[in-house]
Amino acid sequence: QVQLVQSGGGLVQAGDSLRLSCLASGRAIFNYDIGWFRQAPGKEHDIVATIDWSALNTVYADSVKGRFTVSKDNAKNTAYLQMTSLKPEDTAVYYCAAKVASTDSWTIWGQGTQVTVSS
Repeated sequence: QVQLVQSGGGLVQAGDSLRLSCLASGRAIFNYDIGWFRQAPGKEHDIVATIDWSALNTVYADSVKGRFTVSKDNAKNTAYLQMTSLKPEDTAVYYCAAKVASTDSWTIWGQGTQVTVSS
């Protein structure tokens, strides 16, 4: 069973960059899709970006397009979310998730990491 451990959150200022990492253990993730989600206080759990098992196909929420980049390094069993031009509205707890390619449900979740962007 795959387990996901996140790192890289923190407090930054508006306009700064931050990279989140999602290290998988227990099994290789080459055949897993990876998703990044976030939840701000009082708001819904929103999807931010996804990358498919091949790392060739990515999808982004409109709110982060052009600012965030999702990637996947199968050799390191790690996925990343590079965030640039951060805005206060990006403040949230960020989660990575994994699912076996071609399945529908995100079944494996990281522990979450706080990202706070001050204005």
